[in-house]
Amino acid sequence: MSEGVDTVGMDTPPRLAVDRLLDDPETRIIVCCGAGGVGKTTTAAALGVRAAGRGRKAVVLTIDPARRLAQSMGIDSLDNTPRKVETVGAGEGELHAMMLDMKRTFDEIVEAHADGERARAILANPFYQSLSAGFAGTQEYMAMEKLGQLRARDDWDLIIVDTPPSRSALDFLDAPKRLGSFLDGKFIRVLMAPAKVGGRAGMKFLNVGMSMMTGTLSKLMGASLLKDVQTFVAAMDTMFGGFRTRADATFRLLQAPGTAFLVVAAPEPDALREAAYFVDRLAAENMPLAGLVLNRVHGSGADQLSAERALAAAENLEEGGIVDQESGKAGLRDSGAEPTGTAETTPTERTAPIARTARTTRTADSPETGSPGTGDDTGAGSTDSGVAVDTAVVDRITAGLLRLHAERMQVIAREQRTRDRFTSLHPEVAVAEVAALPGDVHDLAGLRAIGERLAAGVPAGA
Repeated sequence: MSEGVDTVGMDTPPRLAVDRLLDDPETRIIVCCGAGGVGKTTTAAALGVRAAGRGRKAVVLTIDPARRLAQSMGIDSLDNTPRKVETVGAGEGELHAMMLDMKRTFDEIVEAHADGERARAILANPFYQSLSAGFAGTQEYMAMEKLGQLRARDDWDLIIVDTPPSRSALDFLDAPKRLGSFLDGKFIRVLMAPAKVGGRAGMKFLNVGMSMMTGTLSKLMGASLLKDVQTFVAAMDTMFGGFRTRADATFRLLQAPGTAFLVVAAPEPDALREAAYFVDRLAAENMPLAGLVLNRVHGSGADQLSAERALAAAENLEEGGIVDQESGKAGLRDSGAEPTGTAETTPTERTAPIARTARTTRTADSPETGSPGTGDDTGAGSTDSGVAVDTAVVDRITAGLLRLHAERMQVIAREQRTRDRFTSLHPEVAVAEVAALPGDVHDLAGLRAIGERLAAGVPAGA
């Protein structure tokens, strides 16, 4: 059994013990992964705040174009350098945060693994500038590179990674292989061939042996772009093997003890389907899964009132208030008479107490009803009229609230069915549920609140 798991019974998934995971000194890397838009950034930041508050020296690496993390932590801006978040740690705890600068990370690799003249040539190359700024998979690869750099520095005892907002959560694991395949692929090897031959022999080889190919490539890419690519490949020749070596090393780091993956999802079919794919992939790659964080889960403090009962009560109120009758029969309103007929109650009878309770807010001393005890027939009539008006208003408000409650209960039921499908496929995966909040998190207090909900593992009202 994992150190971060609490068992709760046979019919429910084990509960993810977040605090136990954060407190374990053997936990050095936590990777928050999942589909886009499910709250990975907020989860990663909340985990960092809670870990620092519990004495860990943590750094959060985010890849978030919205830059919400800096705002919520009270930092003017985040960049490729870790920056300390003040007033967050307790005792020896510290929190640093940074946001991946994809191009700057690529530049740092070039500067670290090429001599000065070659590095300047690579950085100035137009094809390199396009590759480092937007090549498919570059962001995910650079996230892996930055993770490897942070772990090698050993300045923090916990690194929390917010994976890129990719179309698919699997891109984070696949990108290093894709980029490595591109750099080692046939196309690159063909372009490298002239440079490897060298000098006039190389030009002769290019002009004679590759004239047809380069002519075709020139038409497709343009002669200028083709020259930029060939220059880039020649300059990067000695570095290609390093990319794959470092990618393989980081991949092994993700498989090693001390790394924990948290799959983040929302209780929606697409998000949980993506989460299920990722759980399967982690198992296939022998990567350690800590559990599932299920964000934006709805709950209710009045879940004993079903959607069906709430809708029935609302309909009765809107149809003239027949729910005020104890047995649902005409002529018995507030009469105290015993109903006749069968002992079985109808839906109307079962919902009657709900509507009657909502109507007790009327007052006989309102300006519309006049003063009580005057004995004036006109005043009494006004009182009756005023009570009728108040009752109609209360009925409409109560019916609206009942319908809102019914909608909430239907959402809760739909989310539960979705969770149940995931649990049936992966009953061994520990789960922490986080209640849906009325708005976004914008400060440290909000991140602390999310951390507390993560530690509790169940949504409010559940």
